[in-house]
Amino acid sequence: MTITLKLFAAYQEAYGVSELQLTLSPGTTASQLLEQIVTQHPELEQWRKVTKFGINFNFAPPETILQDGDEVVLIPPVSGEWGSRGVGE
Repeated sequence: MTITLKLFAAYQEAYGVSELQLTLSPGTTASQLLEQIVTQHPELEQWRKVTKFGINFNFAPPETILQDGDEVVLIPPVSGEWGSRGVGE
């Protein structure tokens, strides 16, 4: 399956691009995707436990199973509180 991964902040700096097209095995979870990203760029380890996930413009828990065509955003911490609004609202 193929997903689009949108990168911001430290993730974008590490990869040098704002978006990646990735082919993943069926059943891959958001947290497993993050594991792959951190394995490829160990300097991102400091963000692993504080990164939130956005999937198709909604916040999602780490155990969410990704689907073909999903747009995934890794959201590192920012100033202020996390609200209950969707990604990009």
